[in-house]
Amino acid sequence: MSQHTLPIDPVQPGRRLPPKKESGIFAWMRKNLFASPLSILITALILWFLLMTAPLLIEWVWLKANFTAGSGTECRGTEGACWAFIREKYRLILFGTYPYAEQWRPLLAVIILVAVIVCSAIRTFWNKWLLLIWLVGLGSVAILMWGGILGLSPIDNSRWGGLPLTLILATFGIGLAFPFGVLLALGRRSNMPAIKALCVVYIEIIRGVPLISLLFMSSVMLPLFLPEGVTFDKLLRAQIAIIMFTAAYIAETVRGGLQAIPKGQIEGAESLGLSYWQQMYKIVLPQALKIVIPPMVSIFIALFKDTSLVVVIGIYDLTLSAKAALADPLWRGFSVEAYLFISLIYFVFCFAMSRYAKNLEARLDTGHKR
Repeated sequence: MSQHTLPIDPVQPGRRLPPKKESGIFAWMRKNLFASPLSILITALILWFLLMTAPLLIEWVWLKANFTAGSGTECRGTEGACWAFIREKYRLILFGTYPYAEQWRPLLAVIILVAVIVCSAIRTFWNKWLLLIWLVGLGSVAILMWGGILGLSPIDNSRWGGLPLTLILATFGIGLAFPFGVLLALGRRSNMPAIKALCVVYIEIIRGVPLISLLFMSSVMLPLFLPEGVTFDKLLRAQIAIIMFTAAYIAETVRGGLQAIPKGQIEGAESLGLSYWQQMYKIVLPQALKIVIPPMVSIFIALFKDTSLVVVIGIYDLTLSAKAALADPLWRGFSVEAYLFISLIYFVFCFAMSRYAKNLEARLDTGHKR
């Protein structure tokens, strides 16, 4: 709006009123959807795509879907999705080869693990009791999954699978890789040449290879280098590979946050007589970690999804459990429904992490908003 088109102030005729700020849904649409010819064209193309695909998708997902079929043969006669397959196989997908009669144990373990994670996300629990909550929660999960005490039948971890295994790999991967990655970042910025060199070599080597190669190394090659009679559990080897891989990426992310801290902060801490670790713990790391919240959450989300790669070494995560369900001759041919089901599970957890990170960043007020 130009200066000459602004409305005249009725109280002071020689003065023009400032432009009114538009608000509401129409103002939002004008700003975000129709701000320019290119924006209008993109909006029109998206609306056309939705109008063409949404009705077909709704028909396939809901209107023409089969929810009650007793076998795959009945489902193949329908035009929509066969959600009866999920109704029939959801326990195998969620819990893998865990004994059918004992599947209440991994279900309860998932509930406990999710509850502990939720408590960790609530600021009220950010005190010394949080460590006790984690110890009790993880101890309960271990007892439920392994058994052997309190009247629970022992279950070897080779029979674990599905959602509990995915959550366990992701939780321990994030929980142990984070402090390891922070130490690597500090080591890479160290003034001691030997420590700096070791950290640089580790980070560059691990970041230079894909996670799947580390999983193969841990599963196939590592036992060859161990003394005769010494072995590690396959699940433990996979967990270590995930931790090592994630820690290298966390280290580089934290290093970027450390470099963003002005040198005057460290000089001020030194003038107060603080030791190196006091400087890091009380002044530098809190600011650096707030800066890197968005990329850090991206690493956590990627780790949660990358746990599906353990399928290549025969561990029954959600993906391999879905494949096992599809192997049933009576229910073959419904892979789309199976993978949509596990995709929904991954989406729920990843979306929850991203929303929590966004709220945490706003609550901590990092001062980097535009």
